[in-house]
Amino acid sequence: MEKHQTTSNILMVRPANFGFNPETAANNAFQVNDTSLTVAEIQQKAVAEFDNFVNILRGRAVHVFVAQDSASPVKTDAVFPNNWITSHGDGTMVLYPMFSKNRRLERDSDVMHFVENQFIINKILHLEHYEEINSFLEGTGSMILDRKNEICYACLSPRTDLTLLDEWCDLMHHKRVAFRAVDGQGKDIYHTNVMMALGETFVVICLETIQDVNERLDLIKHFELTSKDIIEISLAQMMSFAGNMLQVRNDFDETFLVMSKQAYDSLNATQIAHIQRHTEILYADIKTIETYGGGSARCMLAEIFFEKK
Repeated sequence: MEKHQTTSNILMVRPANFGFNPETAANNAFQVNDTSLTVAEIQQKAVAEFDNFVNILRGRAVHVFVAQDSASPVKTDAVFPNNWITSHGDGTMVLYPMFSKNRRLERDSDVMHFVENQFIINKILHLEHYEEINSFLEGTGSMILDRKNEICYACLSPRTDLTLLDEWCDLMHHKRVAFRAVDGQGKDIYHTNVMMALGETFVVICLETIQDVNERLDLIKHFELTSKDIIEISLAQMMSFAGNMLQVRNDFDETFLVMSKQAYDSLNATQIAHIQRHTEILYADIKTIETYGGGSARCMLAEIFFEKK
């Protein structure tokens, strides 16, 4: 079976109770509890940003399947489905153990039934029980997948356990490339997908976060062996979510690197031109979601590689 790096089918979850989550803020340096807005105002702005983002994607003929988050129980981070579910071309669905207890509610939501009703799923791989021993692996937040070359890239953190990562790679037949990545304060970067985005022919990455020279050289070697053009971003750009991007495909076989307006605005002209040699750029203003949620465009997009029913 031919493996594809990109898909035109994207799952997004329209939030019912978006807001700041103190549980995830414990190790997410991107979250800010800006008290200038009320809870109701935050939710209202988040929904407006979400709907606009969906319209931008659909306007370029990308298939967006919107699932509505249920109002109860409250799930402040439901807008980021890529952390608890992944789909694979062989029909495998994987469900993941989540660091934040209140985020575990997302797996039991209507979203799960929505996916099962829309797509053909051959088997479900359950990893949720690892939460009982405080071992976590948060989907394509934790792992950047080179699906075509069967390589799994991951920076280790409290949300990305090495033993569990090895088990996933064994079960899913991927080679594991693990490393440490830290921010400007020397703290573990909580998710790999905020410092790295892998496209069909390129990789956007903040190499300066990887302090071990051998780990950095090993990553570069893997990129060279798999013909990925390296587009480097700075630490400051990473903190503006310039690493949190996803390449998607549309009905006309065109590809887009999807990112937030904040990420786009942080890039310089040379970097933009470099990306555009590979793919078109698509961006949306999701500043409220980024500020309070600590995640950006990629986190909001769960790729669907299943066949549609």
